[in-house]
Amino acid sequence: MADVSTILNASRVIPVVTIDNPEHAVPVAQALVEGGVGIIELTLRTESALKSLQWIAEEVPGILVGAGTVLTPAQADHAAAAGAQFLVSPGVTPALLQHVLSLNLPFLPGVATVGEVMAVLESGLTAMKFFPAGPAGGPPYLAAIGAPIPQVQFCPTGGVSLASAPEYLALPNVSCVGGSWLTPKTAVEDQDWGRIKELAQEAAGLAVERPARTDASG
Repeated sequence: MADVSTILNASRVIPVVTIDNPEHAVPVAQALVEGGVGIIELTLRTESALKSLQWIAEEVPGILVGAGTVLTPAQADHAAAAGAQFLVSPGVTPALLQHVLSLNLPFLPGVATVGEVMAVLESGLTAMKFFPAGPAGGPPYLAAIGAPIPQVQFCPTGGVSLASAPEYLALPNVSCVGGSWLTPKTAVEDQDWGRIKELAQEAAGLAVERPARTDASG
């Protein structure tokens, strides 16, 4: 089973990035690396997403590149073929979970309820994406889950900001957060790579002491 600990520990913040123009993909990834963030979750929300993912995988060796918004087994296959080093889904079905596990890639399946957490846990995975983090209950919800299910580590995504990230990261069952604020659409469209580098530096410098936690390899 693929070990997801490398993904969880790569950065306090995993940038969740949607790129419309593949020509922007490599500069965005390079700006993140220069800002101290060596990981990117590229969402499969655009027709050119796989091309962007492939170019980043080929041209930016200093970054861990993953595919987000994976909804189907076919998308998982295409992302893996394009060079994705990990996969992330907003939710999970039994068919998707079984298929991604067969690919032996680190996987963060999306969960939002205790029942969903328990269902994924049965597959042997102990690392999950908590989505949508804000609407689903935020830090208090995750703190409550941590009492009966302390072995699961989460990456909260959805409504997380630079201001709210420290509250999540202070929880013993949160390893990192996902955030789209590092690559605002205006900065990407204006090709303001310096701005993205600055935002990455802010995220990399979050002064949060990560508590001791259980092994979250999945």
